[in-house]
Amino acid sequence: AVAVRAAGLAKADLATSMVVEMTALQGIMGAHYARRSGEPADVAAAIAGQYEAVSQTRPGMALALADRLDSLTGLFAAGLAPKGSNDPFALRRAALHLIENLVQNETAFDLRAALAAAAAQLPLTADAAVLNEVLAFIAGRLDGVLREQGVPASVVKAVLAAQAHDPYGAVTTAAALQAALAEPDWAELLDGYARCVRITRSQDEAFVLRPAALALPAEQALHAAYETAVARLDGSVAGFVRALRGMLPAITAFFDQVLVMDEDTAVRQNRLALLQRIAALPDGLADLSYLEGF
Repeated sequence: AVAVRAAGLAKADLATSMVVEMTALQGIMGAHYARRSGEPADVAAAIAGQYEAVSQTRPGMALALADRLDSLTGLFAAGLAPKGSNDPFALRRAALHLIENLVQNETAFDLRAALAAAAAQLPLTADAAVLNEVLAFIAGRLDGVLREQGVPASVVKAVLAAQAHDPYGAVTTAAALQAALAEPDWAELLDGYARCVRITRSQDEAFVLRPAALALPAEQALHAAYETAVARLDGSVAGFVRALRGMLPAITAFFDQVLVMDEDTAVRQNRLALLQRIAALPDGLADLSYLEGF
């Protein structure tokens, strides 16, 4: 309710002579006018903080995010996206402030849904192509933020392939993935996982897994290890690494003892189905195929 009320008053001060003469006072004067008009202190605070890179209150953050999303979506839809060094509406800064606000306030946020919501409020059409363009633009700024933090290019690509829509999630996952890469058995873990991915990624079909049809001890053991791994997943890189570490002996034994590409179509597809499920375990976290050594 606070954010909604603040949003209705947020730009009112832009019509005043004070802000027309001194634009640096935008928001500041809006908060002053709001207080003088009897608005609650938290509404005035949200109005005052709407232009800050990092919001100090949750209503202020909601207002700031909505403002940036509206500007980005609307101006891209109008064909006014930045070109080269030309950025008259400071959309690069808007994207950076949006990212910084989410990261500093440790807020998971799905930009895909937010951009769609912003587009629905526009007086002009912002179709899927426009929204994808805006998301890619924000992701480009997020790429730069991560690289400036010293994150290796391969890690940046791996994380943004899965989480370009969630800046805070991308930043935290990148840090966790860097820590995983420093583990002494990481190369072995990645190689074991990569074997599952490489043999399945050329398959256009997602096969149905029939656990009861897994006849060989090695494939039964891998299925059991997979089910244990799934139970260990908690949505974090550390959880995935723990799960993969527990599966590694079974993965190695499977590839040593089982012919995946069996002549029998049903047998082959069932084995591929099991490997497809293992390959999908880090979905939503990162695309590990971008990492060095994959």
